[in-house]
Amino acid sequence: MIATILPGSADFHAVGYNERKVSKGVATLIEIKNFGDIGQTNRPTTEELTEFLLDYSSSNQRIRKPQFHVAISCKGHELTEAELLDFAHRYLHEMGYDQPGHPLLVYAHHDTDNAHLHLITSRVAPDGRKIDHSHERRRSQQVIDRLLKMDRKALTEKAVSDAKGYSSTTFAQFKAVMTALGYEAYKKDDRVFVKHGGSVQMELPLSYIEASFHTDHNKRTRGRQLRSILLKYRDVCSTKEELQAEMKKKFGVDIVFYGKKDTPYGYLLVDHNKKTVIHGAHVLAMEQLLDFATPEERLKRIEAYLDQLFTLNPKSTQAELHEKLRRYHAYIKKGVLYYKGEAHPLKPFMAEAIDRNNRIAHIERFTPYNGRERELLCRLYKVNRPDLVDIAENRNESGVAAHSQVKAIFEDNTATTSVRQRLFEAGYIIREATDVVAEDEPALYAVNFKNHTIVELNKEEFDLTRLQRPSKFDKTKRKMAKVTRKTVRKTAKLMGKVKRAIQPKDAGGGSTDSNREWEVGRKDGYGEVDNGQNMKR
Repeated sequence: MIATILPGSADFHAVGYNERKVSKGVATLIEIKNFGDIGQTNRPTTEELTEFLLDYSSSNQRIRKPQFHVAISCKGHELTEAELLDFAHRYLHEMGYDQPGHPLLVYAHHDTDNAHLHLITSRVAPDGRKIDHSHERRRSQQVIDRLLKMDRKALTEKAVSDAKGYSSTTFAQFKAVMTALGYEAYKKDDRVFVKHGGSVQMELPLSYIEASFHTDHNKRTRGRQLRSILLKYRDVCSTKEELQAEMKKKFGVDIVFYGKKDTPYGYLLVDHNKKTVIHGAHVLAMEQLLDFATPEERLKRIEAYLDQLFTLNPKSTQAELHEKLRRYHAYIKKGVLYYKGEAHPLKPFMAEAIDRNNRIAHIERFTPYNGRERELLCRLYKVNRPDLVDIAENRNESGVAAHSQVKAIFEDNTATTSVRQRLFEAGYIIREATDVVAEDEPALYAVNFKNHTIVELNKEEFDLTRLQRPSKFDKTKRKMAKVTRKTVRKTAKLMGKVKRAIQPKDAGGGSTDSNREWEVGRKDGYGEVDNGQNMKR
């Protein structure tokens, strides 16, 4: 049970506040007491109720804010409206606001998950004196405890014992646990004070708390889980208070902010299920946690951020941008920005720039040593901005090794295969640049795309004639030979078909058939028998 004393007022604005709730259908005036004839026959208006309270309170002009406005609530709906009203009457009696003739308005609100009443009366007693309000909030809590027969000191001792069971490593984390449990803890010198209900309930040595500090080695794993949960529920909440309520209700995790209420500078996560405390900075940055923008607004921010990155570095590649966009849980693939499971095509100039920069990144892996190498690689990778490709000051180790390998292939005169074939087997292909280094001598390069190396062949004393392809005559000769071989194969195949077509077929059923005259005349002796030659012998 909680009694919250709300701010006073000189014009009883609480009446208008509650009546507006009534007009919206989320509140009901359930009791009007000692207001004379008002409300006896007709539904009273806001003006009538306010004027009556002002006139009643005018008997004591020294009280500048005569309004007494208190909200009494219980957890959920553990009390019925009638039970809550009975408790409110007993509370007012203990606080001195139920004297005969004292006006009272009671409104029942239905706009939250917790049943609660709003009580409105005057701080002026019926005889004109001011009702005692010294240490009002502390007395209010004491009244609640007395009515509920609550031993607050025993409850505080239990809360401290429970808080020591959490994996805290600093007093700030222990304090966050106590805050999550509904208590206020602070230290002064070497002493710790625990407040509840507006007053100190316990005082104990700091060493007693520090003795319970211990580390939870699963914090990192749990932190990653909570990061995903926080991001998900941040996007469906509009305020930090709403986010706090959702995390507490659904996951048993309290978000405890520190700093000013409206401008906190940090937070701790108190996980009641795991009995652990995690520093918020290790889970999600404060500005991201409190970024309650709509998905459309976040998408615009990402696009603006990409523009800024390209301004700072026109050569930004997809891999570099992907690393930067991890904080937004977005990524780029083939000119499309993927965010929250949805695809958003990038601006054409941006998609083209990313594709070009990816190609430039491949070129720079070759570490081109001069302008000709750069021009050739830009032509091979279809990059129209050679000025963006950096030229290396020195050959790297891979380039030096490639030069030695190509030189060894050219100098090997014992190999049976051609130089071009051996270069190809080593991973090199021969490419010709657009310029000419000497009269009728094109600029030739051996390029290895797998190892990202390039060797300029003209600068070495290589016999480049060994790289020449066969002449047109040789090509024609090989082509004619190939055609001839193909014609011979076709002719042989055709002759075989003709031979099989003209060969007589067996008209009978097998070798013992009586009609096999076609076998007569073969060189097997049958002819001699038939013409009687053997008989003449």
